[in-house]
Amino acid sequence: MTTDTPAVDGAAEAARTAAPCERGATVWLTGLPSAGKTTLAFALAERLRAEGHKVEVLDGDEIREFLSKGLGFSQEDRHTNVTRIGFVAEKLAANGVKVLAPVIAPYAASRTAVRERHGEHGTEFLEIHVATPVEVCSERDVKGLYAKQAAGEISGLTGVDDPYEAPESPELRLQTHGRAVAESAAELHTFLTTRGLA
Repeated sequence: MTTDTPAVDGAAEAARTAAPCERGATVWLTGLPSAGKTTLAFALAERLRAEGHKVEVLDGDEIREFLSKGLGFSQEDRHTNVTRIGFVAEKLAANGVKVLAPVIAPYAASRTAVRERHGEHGTEFLEIHVATPVEVCSERDVKGLYAKQAAGEISGLTGVDDPYEAPESPELRLQTHGRAVAESAAELHTFLTTRGLA
């Protein structure tokens, strides 16, 4: 009787020995609303594409509109949304795409589920914590969510009146406040270089 374990191991080894431009991986940027995840992802994507990488940004808002339409913001629905994104990310990464996922993913269990799915398929998964303090995020308030929450117009805002479980041991913790986007993107690019991905 045969198993598919050797094939998975072989695929993982092939991915590790491929040239940086040919190696796929999921780079998951987690953090609070207005932490700078999406801005950072698009800045990094532009640089990687210029270097010849295949890159896809799975923006959380777009996924909500097209893939997870109808889901709410309960813990169960948030988990479903994150695991759907993780499924798509793994499929793309397994085919040589650098997937940048600027998605809050507030619950550690959801992020762990995505990591484990990648592990089962021998696909690289990197968790990046965009560790912008809530005070800074509320000042940026890109989408006006913090103002609406303060005015009582919405509830369940991650990091304010809904939990955000920050990663305990991410592959990289980025401090973006007080820094230019290009500086943070450069730090992340350098990190990917050390992993043989850039």
